[in-house]
Amino acid sequence: RRGDGVRLLDAADPELRSSSSSAVARAQVVAARAVSGAQPNQQEILAAIDADPQILVRSARPGHLTGSGLVVDAAGERFVLLHHRKLQIWVQPGGHADGEANLARVALDECTEETGIDGLCVAAPAIDVDIHRVAPPSEDPHVHYDLRFLVVAPAAASLQPNHESTDGRWVGWDEVDSMPIDTGTQRLVAAGRRAVYELGEPPTRNELT
Repeated sequence: RRGDGVRLLDAADPELRSSSSSAVARAQVVAARAVSGAQPNQQEILAAIDADPQILVRSARPGHLTGSGLVVDAAGERFVLLHHRKLQIWVQPGGHADGEANLARVALDECTEETGIDGLCVAAPAIDVDIHRVAPPSEDPHVHYDLRFLVVAPAAASLQPNHESTDGRWVGWDEVDSMPIDTGTQRLVAAGRRAVYELGEPPTRNELT
């Protein structure tokens, strides 16, 4: 644990234990360090959790919970963007909760699966909250209530996107303006850059013992 309250968690950390209680997801949304412009999203997601006991399931409508992560390299100089095969947009890795209420665990699992990078760690609390509409092929349009975390890659990590993406790349902070990303992703990148700056450098697991 760091003095600023940030906790860097690997896959075996007890804080990432599985849960089916939406109260866990709600607490993580409350704890999120919502950046400027994201506070209304935070309140709307909390209201949605309170209103729908099935919000952890992807069939929930008008939307459901998801977890995603801005994956940064060990030096804190670059982050990952993936070109989503179904949606045909550049986004950060992430995915559906599918009944899992620990959204930090969801984010870490999805980032590991979609980037092919082993040894990732997720920083808690979350750095952004977002609400966006998606319309995947063969599905009705719906909303993702997305909790977003900073995720730190080990040194010399090799990006190997899985079948869900048509492309993937490490993007430097000064290259973000050249990428065709939406305002929510732009806000996440800005939040991630601030989080890395506040840390000085991504913390190592040893700092937490």
